[in-house]
Amino acid sequence: MLSEAVMNREQQDVGARGISELCDLAARGLVPMLDPKAQIFCNIYNQTAQGMQREELSPRYTMMTLLGLQRYEQSGRRSPVAIAPVLERLLGDTRWLTSAGDLGLLLWTCSELAPERLPKVYEAVRAQEALTRFADGRQGCTMEVAWYLTGLASCLMVGDVGLPGLEKQIAAARTILKDNCGKSGVYGHRSRKAGYIRHRIGSFADQVYPTIAFAHLAQAQGNEDARAMALRTATKMCELQGPLGEWSWQYDAATGRVVSRYPVYSVHQHAMAPMMLLAAAEATGRDFSAAIYKGLAWISGNNEMHRDFIEPSLGLVWRCIYLEAFDKYVDVALRFFQLRNGVAPVQLKVRYECRPYELGWLLYAFAGK
Repeated sequence: MLSEAVMNREQQDVGARGISELCDLAARGLVPMLDPKAQIFCNIYNQTAQGMQREELSPRYTMMTLLGLQRYEQSGRRSPVAIAPVLERLLGDTRWLTSAGDLGLLLWTCSELAPERLPKVYEAVRAQEALTRFADGRQGCTMEVAWYLTGLASCLMVGDVGLPGLEKQIAAARTILKDNCGKSGVYGHRSRKAGYIRHRIGSFADQVYPTIAFAHLAQAQGNEDARAMALRTATKMCELQGPLGEWSWQYDAATGRVVSRYPVYSVHQHAMAPMMLLAAAEATGRDFSAAIYKGLAWISGNNEMHRDFIEPSLGLVWRCIYLEAFDKYVDVALRFFQLRNGVAPVQLKVRYECRPYELGWLLYAFAGK
């Protein structure tokens, strides 16, 4: 839910741009990220001495991007990229599927773009075996299992409630995610069997995607436990949001504290945090709009470097601010021992690249809002 008062401050919070303009910019920026021959979006769109160049191909990022472009079209605008050929490319040969997470993303994508095809896709990719068939499922990887759970919940939301093994897999994915979540609502990166540190420390993505998964499940099933899980993590992340509106990089599930602030990724500011908080708002009725717009302001200059990360001429948002390895480890150590809580050191740098999912998730979060 977006409160009217906060929405009226939209222009102020994102500089001279409104949300609608950001969505148009993102849609335009996706065009050169698509490989026209392969009909797959790139992995990285990188600034080089020869200009912006695509690097590699990513079916994973392609699914995320399609979800955003579909939302953009549903908002009444026309996608500058033809969606149907890209979806056909993904579904025509699914040998690229190598993880439970990607399988979940495919179910999520089909549920929103081609729900009539979902039962056949579910059967063709053997969705009910994903948690034991793929390494990320067996290792209990939080982000990937959350994508899988979101895909399963999406099946329920479009009415495909009788798919083989669906309820059993939902229960199994829920158990993994709940075991990976600390008492404060912060998730570690993997299950306990993956090791103490990886079970305890989780990235921002490890907080975002389970919250979305539980929010979708709450809406699909009317499940109060799932609703409570979504609300607890969304609320905790807002408590941990930085003084400039930034969303930090890594968190300690045991203590519920930030342990690594950098890199600060633009996609967390303009897309992933809004996706998480809007999903939680829809599932719980809580208003997280103040945190959303505070985070958005970060990309427009209210950040440690006092610079605008939006590049209108290219239709993209530069990826992140970061510290070189040594400086990053020093920062992590100081924050772990609570010796540093302020803004960034002077060694911060900008990574001049963008990835298609970043713009796709921006569209998914905001198109039509």
